[in-house]
This record gives sequence, structure tokens and C-alpha cells, in this order.
Amino acid sequence: MKIANMTVDGRACNIRVKIAASVPERMRGLLGRATLADDEALLLVPCRSVHTFGMRFSIDVMFVDRLWRVIAVHREVPPARILFNLRATRTLEMRAGMADGLSIAAGKRLGLETRL
Repeated sequence: MKIANMTVDGRACNIRVKIAASVPERMRGLLGRATLADDEALLLVPCRSVHTFGMRFSIDVMFVDRLWRVIAVHREVPPARILFNLRATRTLEMRAGMADGLSIAAGKRLGLETRL
């Protein structure tokens, strides 16, 4: 799994993003994890829908379009939920409360800076 640093509207925000691009990586997602660190997120590519069945904690879910614009933010999604957005090309998952802490809202532009 590749790792990159996330930006919001061009500003670094000290979030390490793990990129789940293969089918097995996307299927596993955050299942089996006890929590996510404050500086950690998971990007599912491609992805238009997620579920939280089998998860042990709530998450913030951001659906992102092909131009890296946030098109929907779902805050504090508890276990046993299904979310989808047909305009999304990727989905970002973070610990519950992080979207507000980083001021991520619809219309913001996300970016990734790959680590060397």
C-alpha cells in the first residue's frame, strides 16, 4: 500500500494517507482495526460506496470527485452503515471528528504529496 501526505486546498495538514488501490486492499479497508491514529487516513481508489459493518469505531467519510474536490462529507458514521455517492471516484476515511478538525467540507480540494 502506498503512503502519501494529504493537503487541503494546497495546505499541508500532517495526515498520512494509505492508498488502497487494489481489490484486496479496498475490500479489507479498515476492518479489523481497533482505531485510526489522529494523523492517519485511508483513501479507497476507485470507490463510490463504503460500509462500516464489522468496524469497531465511527469514522468520517469524504466522497471525492475526479478533480479531487470533496463532494460530500459524512461525519461520525457509526458501525453497520452503508454510504454511496455516484459522482465520487474515490473515498477518504478518517477517525471521527477529523473532518471538522481539518475544516474539510464540500467544495474543498484535497491533494496528495507522495513520500520518498
